[in-house]
Amino acid sequence: MSTNPTSRKPPIYAVLSDAAVERQVRMTAEGVYDLAPSEVFWQQRQQYLEEAGYSLRPRYRPNWRPSWIGTNLAPRYCEDSILLTDYQVMDATCIATNELVAIKSFTKDTEELQIAQFFSSIKDPTNHCVPVHQMLPDPFDHEKALMVMPYLRPCNNPDWSTLGDVVDFVTQTLEGLTFMHRHRVAHCSDISIPNIMMDAKPLYPDGHHPVRLNFAPDGMHRVTPLPRAGRSIRYYYIDFGLALQFQPGVTPTALGRVGRDREVPELSDTVPYDPLKVDIFALGHLYSQEFEKKYDSMEFLIPLIELMTRREPTERADAEQLLLKWEEIRRDLNKSSFRWRLAPKGEPAIERVLNDTVAVAWHGISHLKSLVS
Repeated sequence: MSTNPTSRKPPIYAVLSDAAVERQVRMTAEGVYDLAPSEVFWQQRQQYLEEAGYSLRPRYRPNWRPSWIGTNLAPRYCEDSILLTDYQVMDATCIATNELVAIKSFTKDTEELQIAQFFSSIKDPTNHCVPVHQMLPDPFDHEKALMVMPYLRPCNNPDWSTLGDVVDFVTQTLEGLTFMHRHRVAHCSDISIPNIMMDAKPLYPDGHHPVRLNFAPDGMHRVTPLPRAGRSIRYYYIDFGLALQFQPGVTPTALGRVGRDREVPELSDTVPYDPLKVDIFALGHLYSQEFEKKYDSMEFLIPLIELMTRREPTERADAEQLLLKWEEIRRDLNKSSFRWRLAPKGEPAIERVLNDTVAVAWHGISHLKSLVS
């Protein structure tokens, strides 16, 4: 039994025994690895997207034949066995630039489209809303369209590792919120970790698989990210499906218990509330849950979080005030502390010493590599 030729030798965990190969032959013939019905949606649009300049992965091309057939490779470690996790969004490669993009299928004539295009038209360094590269009509459904955006990675994968990572994230997300509110747009209680993503190319100079995130583009070999420290990571707000835009002079109000953050106290189906103040609470709650409650040495965030998460909406600071407060807090921080490792609350002392030693050594190695390169 042969093994497919690749640029790298398959790792031992990707190679099957003869008995396992026989099982996988049967499973493949039985259709276990066939496209899911929701994947067929994208396969039907593959040729159209190719002509528009976007190449889908081999799995979605016409007459796809599984690459593991006739080999002793485990299907799960072959790139073309990897299914989508969000069937509304497809990863693709821009043929002209060879860069990954994300293509989202959505209903046309919605406020989401209008807001996304509005933000994409504004060139501003504080604009942290995901840009729209191109809008394509859906070739089979005139009520839908395909929105082409940069491919982004979850903002907490890999997790933050230094105090400076937290400072950068807070700075950019507050900047982005201020930008949105300045343009009279509320994200509407949908601000959460899944709706903040990052351009992680500086962490993965050789790329990673767009679905199996901790593997190389081949989906077979594991990859290790570079540290965030000293690298320019940009964060973006995504998913404006619940967002609202208000005309000048109109008091922002909303109704409904929608959105990802259900801890916002004023959400109601019957009593109108200010969606801008809901955004403030949601972002402050995120800072609390992701940083202040998880790691030691996060005391500097408490004054900011307190201003953002007051139960009475009118007592919360607005985005402009919060950004000024944050700049004041950041100025008072010791810059040398930015490379401190984030220590989880309750971490045993012996474990902390060991982890701190490893972190210092890893930083030294990474710094040396950057000097050499």
